[in-house]
Amino acid sequence: MKLPPLIRATLIRRYKRFLADVRFDDGRETTVHCPNPGSMMGLKDEGLPVWLSKSDNPKRKLAYTLELVEADGDLVAINTNNPNTLAEEAIRTGVIKELAGDSTLRREVRYGENSRVDILLETSSGAKTFVEVKNCHLMRTPGLAEFPDSVTSRGAKHLRDLSAEVAAGHGAAMLFIVQRNDCTAFDTAPDLDPVYHAGLREAVDLGVEILVYRCHITKEDITVTGSIPWRRTD
Repeated sequence: MKLPPLIRATLIRRYKRFLADVRFDDGRETTVHCPNPGSMMGLKDEGLPVWLSKSDNPKRKLAYTLELVEADGDLVAINTNNPNTLAEEAIRTGVIKELAGDSTLRREVRYGENSRVDILLETSSGAKTFVEVKNCHLMRTPGLAEFPDSVTSRGAKHLRDLSAEVAAGHGAAMLFIVQRNDCTAFDTAPDLDPVYHAGLREAVDLGVEILVYRCHITKEDITVTGSIPWRRTD
C-alpha cells in the first residue's frame, strides 16, 4: 500500500481520540486528525517523531492526518483505516496463504449481529469464509504484539459473529494485521481486556481460525510480509 508524501513533525499531545497537536520542524504548531480510536498506548508520548499526510481538500477542517509514529527505534503505522486495504492486497497477491485461492472477495458485507464483515471470500461452489480484520500495534514486551490496547466490546461481538458462521457451516478467520516492523509473536492482553482474551480462545475452540501477519513499514509504503505465531497463554 503506497503512502502519500509524508511530512515530519513532533507530537505534542494526542487527545479526544481523534485529535493530536504537533509541532513542525520550523516551530509551527497545528492540530491534526488522528485516525485511531484506541488508546495508542506507548505511541502517544510527547516528543515522539511523527509523520503526517496532507489533504488538498479545502473543505476538510484538519488538513493533516497522523500516519506514522517513530517509537522503540522503528516506524509504527497508527492509521486504523489501513488494515482492511492491506489485508485485501495480501489476500489477492497470495501473501496470506491460508486465504489465497480461487475466490471472489467482497468487503463490508452484512452478516451476524447487525454487523458488516470486513472481507467475505466465496468460491465458485458457494463455500464462504468470513474474515474480520483487526489493527494491532501495541508492543509492551520487545517483539510481542498485543491486542487490544483498550477494551473492545465491538471486537468481542465480532468473535461471536464469526463463531456463529462456523456453526452454520462456513469458514471464519480472525486476521490481525500488525502495523509494526519489530514484532515476532502475538498474544492478547488479558490485563487490558479480559473479556476479549477469553473470547478469542473460545472462538478458536469453536473453529475460528486465527491469523497474524506483520508488516514492513517505510515512509513510502506499508506491505504485509509474513505470518507470526500466536504465543497463546491461557
